[in-house]
Order: sequence, then C-alpha cells, then structure tokens
Amino acid sequence: MQYWPRKRAKSEVARVRTWAVSKDVKMLGFAGYKAGMAHISIIDNSQSKNKGEKISIPVTIVECPPLRIVGARAYKKIEGTSLAAKEALVAPSKDLSRRLNLSKKKAALDELEKELDDLSDIMLIVETQPKKTGIGKKKPELFEMGVGGKTLADKLVYVKENMGKELKVSDVFDSGAVLDIKSITTGKGFQGPVKRFGVSIRGRKSEKTKRGPGSLGGWIAQGHSMYRIAHAGQMGYNRRTEYNKQILYISDKPEEINPAGGIVRYGTVRNQFILIKGSIGGPKKRLIRFNQAVRQKQTHYPSAPEVKQIIKN
Repeated sequence: MQYWPRKRAKSEVARVRTWAVSKDVKMLGFAGYKAGMAHISIIDNSQSKNKGEKISIPVTIVECPPLRIVGARAYKKIEGTSLAAKEALVAPSKDLSRRLNLSKKKAALDELEKELDDLSDIMLIVETQPKKTGIGKKKPELFEMGVGGKTLADKLVYVKENMGKELKVSDVFDSGAVLDIKSITTGKGFQGPVKRFGVSIRGRKSEKTKRGPGSLGGWIAQGHSMYRIAHAGQMGYNRRTEYNKQILYISDKPEEINPAGGIVRYGTVRNQFILIKGSIGGPKKRLIRFNQAVRQKQTHYPSAPEVKQIIKN
C-alpha cells in the first residue's frame, strides 16, 4: 500500500512537488538523460570497515546537456494554497515550437517586479536540449525549476541575469552533492499478481488457478473484491522518488566514459555527465530529474571520494 494507485504516469517528465530550502541564489535542480551503468574504483572515505581501501562500486551515467532558461512563473498564496499568478516565456528557442504553440508577442518580467509584495514564490521555466545528445530526439522537454535565495527579490535578480542563458550541471552541483532523483520507471504493461505483487504460486495439485490471489474469504463480504487485494494490472511507468543519492563524479570529458562503439542502446555521450552512486529508475534515454535533497543528513554522506578508475561496461 506504499504506492497507490499503481497506474501509468500522466507524463514522461516527472513533476516535483517539494523543493529544498536554500539561501544560495541558484537553481535547485537539474535534468539529464540516463545513459546506462558502469563501475568505478574509488578510495572509500565512508565510516565503514573498508575506509581508506580501494573498492569498486556500481554507478549510473546521466548525460546532462545544458539547460536553457526560457521564462519564469510566479505564485501567489490564496487561502493557504499556492496558485500560479503570472507566467512569462521570455526567451523560447525555435525548437520549443515542436512542444507548444509560441506566441508572437514578447513577454516581459516587469510585471513580476511590480507585484513582488503579493507573490509567494518565483520559479524558473527551463527547456532541455536533446538535440545536443545522440539519442535521436529533437523535441525539448519543458518544466519548472526551483530557485534558492533569501528573498523573492534575490530570486528575481537571478532570473533576469540568466534569462536566455544555458547552464551546465557543474554550475549547479559539485561532486559529492546529495540529490533526490525523480523519474518515470520502466513500463512493463499489464502483468499478473505474481509478477506485480509477488503472490505465491500454488502447488502442482491445486485446482483452478495457480497464479491467482487465492481464496479471498471475508474480503468479499461487501459484495466485491477490495482494492487492496493483489490483482493483475498496469506495472511500471510510475513516477518514483529516490531520496539521498550521491553524485560521485562530474566530468566534461565524454571519452572517460564512452566505450568503443558507444554505450549499448544509447550511443555516445557528448556532453557533461555525472556518475550517481547505485542504480536509478527508468530505462535508457529517459529524462531524469534530480534536485537538491530535501531531507539530507550530511553526517551520513561524506565528501566526494577519490576516483581511481572508471570501468567502462
């Protein structure tokens, strides 16, 4: 019951409901495309039995072409609920016309400055640049991005200074940073209760079904099977959040990670990339959003370890 309902996500771009509180005036997240996995050898700097020794750990490769800031959105609190009050697409690119119909009128940010006292928050609107990768995609994704800062005036200054500019992942995060990963998992279609929920397969001499949820007994007294019963249905393609995943390495040298012939079912990495400790949700080529951790315990996450070798898969 931790995840319910188990239905398909509305969009392939994961939404973000909560942003970390930060006094630093910068973007609070970034996005990239999952390329695959590899292994790296590091000098362990965690509080473990292997501290100071050379160990090998699995990492996920995320290619991060620059994000382009194209607009801003302001929010106003009405009866305790934040509602979008103003929106301005100031510097959209030509490729963004593949995503939505662009207005010929040029928007301005002056209205936001006039109503600054009435606003509760200001968000960036950014677009991705998949054409700079080798995944064969041209249509950019468009989504909101949180901004850190002590006051709304600081956030608005940051928005104006960076409007129309491209920001790299190294401008936002450093090696060792702890992130929350938000992605849409790999879709597996309509699956039965054994694969979907781990229902036990009954013995060879059982009658009728062997892969069903079994006799429901008192669970059908109300005239129907309750929704808590493990039944067949959609599996995968869900929005999921993984908390406190650490960046182990950031580099703008793709040759460090590209094997001969490129990464299987992805191709060659052409932009800056990050290596995230462990695995993350979603198939290759899917957009992965990662944000500053909202409930990080710094004592559990030491600084970035010393990377000795990247083992290309």
